[in-house]
Amino acid sequence: MAFRAVGPLAPLQRGALWCAGRAGWQRYGFAALLGALAAASLSPLDLTPVLVVSFTGLIWLADGARSRGGALLLGWSFGFGFFLAGLYWIAAALFVDIAQFWWMVPFAVAGLPAGLAIFTALSQLAAFEACERLRLAGSARILVFAVCWAAAEYLRGHVLTGFPWNLVGYAWAGAFPGALDVLQSASIIGIYGLSLLTVTAAALPARLGDLGRGRFQAPLAAFLLVAMAAAGGAWRLADAPRANVPGVMLRLVQPSIPETLKNDPKALAENLQRLLALSASPGAAGASDVIWPEAAAPPLLERYPELRRAIAAVIPEGGLLITGAERGEPLQGWPPRQVWNSIIALDDTGAIIATYDKAHLVPFGEYVPLRGILPIERIAPGIGDFSRGPGPRTLDLPSLPPVSPLICYEAIFPDAVIDPAHRPQWLLNVTNDAWYGVSSGPFQHLAIARVRTVEEGMPLVRAANNGVSAVIDGYGRVLARLDLNAVGVLDAPLPRALGLTLYDRGGDRLFWALVLALLAATKIVSRFERR
Repeated sequence: MAFRAVGPLAPLQRGALWCAGRAGWQRYGFAALLGALAAASLSPLDLTPVLVVSFTGLIWLADGARSRGGALLLGWSFGFGFFLAGLYWIAAALFVDIAQFWWMVPFAVAGLPAGLAIFTALSQLAAFEACERLRLAGSARILVFAVCWAAAEYLRGHVLTGFPWNLVGYAWAGAFPGALDVLQSASIIGIYGLSLLTVTAAALPARLGDLGRGRFQAPLAAFLLVAMAAAGGAWRLADAPRANVPGVMLRLVQPSIPETLKNDPKALAENLQRLLALSASPGAAGASDVIWPEAAAPPLLERYPELRRAIAAVIPEGGLLITGAERGEPLQGWPPRQVWNSIIALDDTGAIIATYDKAHLVPFGEYVPLRGILPIERIAPGIGDFSRGPGPRTLDLPSLPPVSPLICYEAIFPDAVIDPAHRPQWLLNVTNDAWYGVSSGPFQHLAIARVRTVEEGMPLVRAANNGVSAVIDGYGRVLARLDLNAVGVLDAPLPRALGLTLYDRGGDRLFWALVLALLAATKIVSRFERR
């Protein structure tokens, strides 16, 4: 006998049954489309509500899974669509030298999403096993799904050096109205906890497609979950001061040098001249310190005192110039035995007073894994592979508060951006996103870095070659910015750091405590719904 639903929920119930009844390419193709839709919640689109459609649809599809293999393939298909739509821009880096790296395009476009989708596949498999073995249904099946998803995101952020890019919680790091209020939750539970909260709220409306009782309580709980997070964040921001460090006015230089010219040895002098001219442009007299982006200074600057003296001409008296640069040792001989992607601080005499070496290197971009086996060169040209630095470090600089430097995507790793033994007062992120042209990548990178400010309760200064450069305070408020591909400078004071956040005290242990709490809630909800 055919199912006939009546009443206001009938279309949703028919939709749930339609999803559960899909098979073959329709089932997995629709899952991939839902995953791609979920990526629209992230910057630059920031359509956060689409997560309700995506995860509700995924739950309904999962209700039709009849085997472990079916659940695994369903999760993989959803993840493949999500990562394909969210990370397509990575392939743009290969077009800087497409004649050499054309063969890597399929791996970047489809291979990376296919690999990352393994984590979503495992999350769906784990949820399927839990529901089958524990006979979970109703809201309980949704809660255990959310736990499995968040745990898989945590694994993705740590396995094989980790790649915690585009976690679902970053849907609150963009421009959607009220998102900043919800984002304040990261000061307690971090981004992984925020992902858990978000997936739970986005998936609970799937209960409206069920046929039994208790369908209305779940979406109401989802609404209250988000509303409570937003209310708590609004209360936190209501009395949030806007205090700055006295005597500090930073000048961020954004030269927007195309990547083809940045890697051209013949253009080094012209590139340096552009940086010097921008640094000395009108308003320079009011700056106390100057910041250049990643790899802005000529390579091996420590070997060329005449270049450092030329740079010193644009450094404010008593101030510093902080720049990204390739650093090598020893200082004599060719080639250097070791080369680092570094941050270098110069005083107004041109002397190097501090350095930081990047610790979290990009595979294939800054080094080639299994170098002795793979006969390929890294995508970013240079003098061999970069060496790895020791990890998060606080630099004590004259005239500036202690700072934790972060190069490029080091800013994407939660709970790994500061040295807890020597807490800094601000974060400095220098980067070069020109590799990715006009794409989602630079905007996603900014949104991700923004969350670190809320987690750690300290401001972040971001100097990017082609943007987006910005100054963000410890509440995640963007106080000043230079848009993508703009050529210019950004003069802004340095916001004061806040006190220790709960996340700063507990780190990701608070996320795991939330996982345990939700599992306990799953058990309670399961018993209640069975009655």
